[in-house]
Amino acid sequence: MTTSDRSGSHGGPDRRAAGRSRWVDIGGPVHYLDYGGPADGPVVVAVHGLGGSAVNWSAIAPLLTGRCRVFAPDLAGHGRTESLGRSTTVAANRILLHRFIEAVPGSPVILMGNSMGGMLSMLEAAAAPDAVAGLVLVNAAYPFGPALPHPFVTAMFAVFATPVVGRFVMGRRRAAPPDKQVAALLRLCCVDPSRVPADVVAEHVELARVRTGFAGAERDLLHAARSVVATAGIARGGSYRRGIRSIRVPVLLVHGERDRLVPVAASRAMARQHPSWTLVVFPDVGHVPQLEVPRQTADAIHDWLGSTGRSAAEAASRRRRAPA
Repeated sequence: MTTSDRSGSHGGPDRRAAGRSRWVDIGGPVHYLDYGGPADGPVVVAVHGLGGSAVNWSAIAPLLTGRCRVFAPDLAGHGRTESLGRSTTVAANRILLHRFIEAVPGSPVILMGNSMGGMLSMLEAAAAPDAVAGLVLVNAAYPFGPALPHPFVTAMFAVFATPVVGRFVMGRRRAAPPDKQVAALLRLCCVDPSRVPADVVAEHVELARVRTGFAGAERDLLHAARSVVATAGIARGGSYRRGIRSIRVPVLLVHGERDRLVPVAASRAMARQHPSWTLVVFPDVGHVPQLEVPRQTADAIHDWLGSTGRSAAEAASRRRRAPA
């Protein structure tokens, strides 16, 4: 396994307002952003959601690096990490996440996951408890239950589940100009997209432009979406539920109250089931608080690291080896 600074490899030049673009070979090239931070600080690995990327953390990462060492990988089939024959399912990307942790920062780490990234973070904590010191779950994708998504989101996942229709819809989406793609996504995920910093929006647009040259991008996303639904579903989600019950590390739950993709009721239910977990709810915020209200989200994380997450911060600062 090797790491490199091949800026511009696998998709053109990188223009990062924050975060050093790097690559690691983990059974194929995996792109990640190294946001820096103190070498002896707790390591945070930020895990994006379905259809997201490492740049989803560009607004909040600089607010954490005064205390934490922050890395953000692009999962297979996402961001600048092309699948190149690798699976993009939840199970496969959980293994990729584990191998990234071992190859780049070393364990244990604090995993900070948004949406599908929260799902992957919980699965990693259950499967490899020695690798995870704590969890920050930002509007995480939990097992389906009484709190159902917005009807539009339910319809969207129904489209993903229909192969021909799903490919057609994804093809139409990809045909849109990159700025329109990003604007549509922010309208879905944010209550007020204008809150997202302009330079961070520009990073997302540049990435969307790069991804237009990736073969099989729609196929990879459809496979990932179907896997998320299956993992969270009632019929096949038993192992996910058991895994969540096995988590013993400190957990911070962050949720935007007006999230249309994952209802806030899901995080509230998790907090009731796990009284030791800390819940912070932001009113008038959507699915991506780390983009829409990065300062408030960072403040909540810092408060947690100094209180109920203190043991996680201490454990993640005592790594077996220094980060690459």
